[in-house]
Amino acid sequence: MFRFDEGLKVYLHRDPVDFRMGINGLSILVEQAMRLNPMTSALFVFGNRRRDRIKILG
Repeated sequence: MFRFDEGLKVYLHRDPVDFRMGINGLSILVEQAMRLNPMTSALFVFGNRRRDRIKILG
């Protein structure tokens, strides 16, 4: 569970993501494509190709 404080950062990955990718794959994507540290206190949001589902890494 996380709290939506005013200091919470949310990063949106704009390109579609293969939803078969697990937490390790999403963490690598954050590091390589977004050039951010996945261990920070932020939320990383990913969407599928049809844009009807999201995955949140937090």
